[in-house]
Amino acid sequence: MPRMTIDGNEVEADGGMSVLQAVRSKGIKIPTLCYHDALKPIGACKLCGVEVRGRTGKPRVLLSCILRVKEGLKVTTESDLVKTARQSAFRNLLVMAPQSRFIRHLAEEYGVDPGPVADGCVRCRLCIRVCKEIVEAGALKMETRDGVSFVVSEKGRCIGCGTCANICPTGAIQIMDRDGTRTITIRDEIIGVHVLERCHACGRYFATQKFLKHVEMKTTQHTAAKDHPLYCPTCTKLFSNRIKSSTRLKRMG
Repeated sequence: MPRMTIDGNEVEADGGMSVLQAVRSKGIKIPTLCYHDALKPIGACKLCGVEVRGRTGKPRVLLSCILRVKEGLKVTTESDLVKTARQSAFRNLLVMAPQSRFIRHLAEEYGVDPGPVADGCVRCRLCIRVCKEIVEAGALKMETRDGVSFVVSEKGRCIGCGTCANICPTGAIQIMDRDGTRTITIRDEIIGVHVLERCHACGRYFATQKFLKHVEMKTTQHTAAKDHPLYCPTCTKLFSNRIKSSTRLKRMG
């Protein structure tokens, strides 16, 4: 069996093995994403690099899943050169899959800072501005965490209107209506959870209690404001069209 050196220790390894298999057989961990025992290795993820010294003695990083075991091979699994190559590989993977928790956790395990979590938010502040200037709820703000700015909620101020989600250009803010409850989120953080009201005509859930109260407060002083059944936009338009048609027929008669 060929004898090789792994991290300064001389070991015997099966000549049919890859360096990755040989290293792992000695209980030494090397990160991989694209490797599987049942498939031919192709070195796509570039995470399994190890330092190898050639005939000139100059170190270089080679992919251990492809490199085969051979007599006299000297391999280092942790070195500055390996860490630099590994960091570059992780960075490239995170560009393609920035929200992958698995890749992020693996990077952290090997001492690579994955950077801030991609959340789909481009910090355009449209949601903050529309909530403050149009809706007048002021439920969102910018907050700096570890040197990175994030859109976050002002506790208790969300009225559940959903305007922020509708205006968001990237879909970073999500609305989920289920079982009479509306939940609005950004990233994994909840902006607001609200009870929905049913339309008195069709019975469909259509608006949150907080939003309806907000509208009532804003229109209380309006001369046309009065108590009326709760209608969803569709039913309101339907009844409005019927009233207009009825009025038109009366005038014609």
